Amino acid sequence: MGFIMDGLDAEAYDRTYSDRQLVQRIIAYFRPQARKMLIAAAGIALTAILDMVLPIVVSKAIDAVAAGATVRYLVLIGLSLAGLASLSWVFNAVRQTLSSQAVGDVVLALRADAIDAVLERDLSFYDTYASGKIVSRVNSDTQSFSQVIVLTMELISRILLVLLIVGYLFTINVLLTGVLLLLTPLIVGVALAFRSLARTTITHSRRITATVSAHIQETISGIAVAKTFRQEDAIYADFAQVNAQSRQVNLRNRYVFSSIFPILNVLAGVGTAALVYWGGLRVFDNGMSAGDWFLFIQGLSLFWFPLTSIASFWSQFQLGLAAGERVFALIDAEPMVVQTDSRRLPALRGEVEFKQLGFSYKPGEPVLEDFSLHIKPGETLALVGHTGSGKSSIAKLVARFYEFQSGQLLVDGVDIRQLDLAAYRAQLGVVTQTPFLFTGTVRDNIRYGRADASDAEVAAVATQIAGGDWLQALPNGLDTEVGERGSALAMGQRQIVALARVLLQDPAIVIMDEATASIDPLTEALIQEGLDVVLENRTAIVIAHRLSTIRHADRIIVLRKGAIIEQGDHDLLMLRGGHYAELYNTYFRHQSLEYIEQFES
Repeated sequence: MGFIMDGLDAEAYDRTYSDRQLVQRIIAYFRPQARKMLIAAAGIALTAILDMVLPIVVSKAIDAVAAGATVRYLVLIGLSLAGLASLSWVFNAVRQTLSSQAVGDVVLALRADAIDAVLERDLSFYDTYASGKIVSRVNSDTQSFSQVIVLTMELISRILLVLLIVGYLFTINVLLTGVLLLLTPLIVGVALAFRSLARTTITHSRRITATVSAHIQETISGIAVAKTFRQEDAIYADFAQVNAQSRQVNLRNRYVFSSIFPILNVLAGVGTAALVYWGGLRVFDNGMSAGDWFLFIQGLSLFWFPLTSIASFWSQFQLGLAAGERVFALIDAEPMVVQTDSRRLPALRGEVEFKQLGFSYKPGEPVLEDFSLHIKPGETLALVGHTGSGKSSIAKLVARFYEFQSGQLLVDGVDIRQLDLAAYRAQLGVVTQTPFLFTGTVRDNIRYGRADASDAEVAAVATQIAGGDWLQALPNGLDTEVGERGSALAMGQRQIVALARVLLQDPAIVIMDEATASIDPLTEALIQEGLDVVLENRTAIVIAHRLSTIRHADRIIVLRKGAIIEQGDHDLLMLRGGHYAELYNTYFRHQSLEYIEQFES
């Protein structure tokens, strides 16, 4: 069955925790729920006592009937049974209510910690691990973790019930109770033998669930591309394979867990048959009364179920532990981006300097080596070069999305590793090639960078971009719904919203990562004025694929394989006739309006 587990290896950040470590972490989440747990435990104890008292009352009634009890006495016994059953229901309801609240609160706290960990992870983490699998840990595994709480509460109830039953059975017949206790280690031993197998099986089950989630998420995210290339059948075939693997893994999981209780019940049945036989012989020999024999048999039925539940506890417990282990591994994952201090700079001037910096995404594959670059405050710097030259890497390092391995990166003369990242990024604006818009209105998305901005401030920055003419194309102006990921807007409109969002944030440093690459030249001309407004009096790092953006830059840096091979303004670099001139004539010249007008004529 090895093929079933293909592709279900642990992630690199996964850890193996001992049961003791996991239980200690679980107890930490339980601690705030101590009051509810104590009351629930009291409800469990009272319910267990009443569950024990009920068969005792029945046994006394049997003996009373045998002795010729009156109808009135039997009615009183019946009312007593009804009253005890009602009290048991009330205590159980209290226990269930408080237990459910405790479960909800613990899962809420664990999921909050998991989301906090997700937000703390740097971008390199998401480049390495599928987002669907991370979502599965936050959503599915935290929910499965609640199984730990439910089982723990049930365990307390079962232990109390077993202790009460054993204590009372000793008062009925010491010999039979001794035989019963001799059978107990056998049942517990068989159940514990399942523990390791159960843990492994559950872990694989959680991993395949994450794999299925990741596959579905990727399919939905790329559905437009799939339809464009008519790959629906191929996607379905891939999913069918993953789905079949999921079926096999979950079948194995079900086989393991469904076999535990039947085996334990068989052992309990053999024990019950032997004790019924011996007990019946003692009744015939007048060694015990019929009522006591009935009570002992009832005690057996009450004893075996909680005992088998306790015996199988660790195997069942693995479900929650395996889920908890995956969530804790996500929470405990070591960050790649590490800050050595949390200095807050009151207002950035926007000076950026790379000093002999070395950076690679993967060991042994350097992107930047001994890289040095100084960007003055308020300077607009354009980065050009072929794919893989290091343009986006430079921008991502300034945004502190990745950790560099050597050298220094200074912002206003301070090592970026010493800055408070939240405060630093509040003064940093980023516009990407494909801006991400959240579900909501245009107004909501512009306000995203400054939640406290008034409607008037949002409207003011919206009219600064492209003179506000773009608003007339929106059916409801700023209150237009953008749809999922901004799908209701054209690409140019999304870029304008992204620019307005940055303008409202009013950052000291702006990074534009191919921000106009997906816009046609005519649309770009409409928003160029907005770009000028956004970049005015700010340090700007522009990864440029458009001639208009490059021409407006104070300085152009030409990169090749992570090294600066040319720098200067557009006119100077064209006069030199070097690599930039070659790039211009190959990629940029045809984007000019003069070239377009000449071509159309």
